[in-house]
Amino acid sequence: MKRFITALVLLLGLNCIATAQKYIVVDSEKIFRSMTDYNTAMTTLDNLAKDYQTKVDAAYAEVESIYNSYIAQKPNLTTAQRTTKEQEILAKEKAAAQFQESVFGNDGVMMKKRIELIQPIQKRVFTAIDNYAKSGGYEMVLDRAANATMLYCSEGVDHTQKIIELLK
Repeated sequence: MKRFITALVLLLGLNCIATAQKYIVVDSEKIFRSMTDYNTAMTTLDNLAKDYQTKVDAAYAEVESIYNSYIAQKPNLTTAQRTTKEQEILAKEKAAAQFQESVFGNDGVMMKKRIELIQPIQKRVFTAIDNYAKSGGYEMVLDRAANATMLYCSEGVDHTQKIIELLK
């Protein structure tokens, strides 16, 4: 019986060694933040977003101003004039919402600009990680920035700094 248990333990141990995967951990957020061109692109996007947000806010402020004026004049307006003013307000509000969507929506100006500026940098980083993993014979790369459930990571498997150096 002891021989059977010893053989079983030995067999399971060898099986674990044979199936063990070689993996590394990287922090893609740290890698991106270490790159000057990424930081420049993010600053450009932030400034552009602020400019567009100012324009969106101005469009909604105009709607609010027209609405407040309408409310003040409403008792003195005829039914036809009220209807005209209400349609004008709704049209301005719709135009403001469409402008906001055209800038900040999924297919908006900001998303297109983000793709234009960030995608080439992402491609460079992911290619560097891929090449590094292949040259080191790693079977799996885990990204600690994208995995909020990673509770512990040994410094021995964290290769973030090596990827950063590879990109420089």
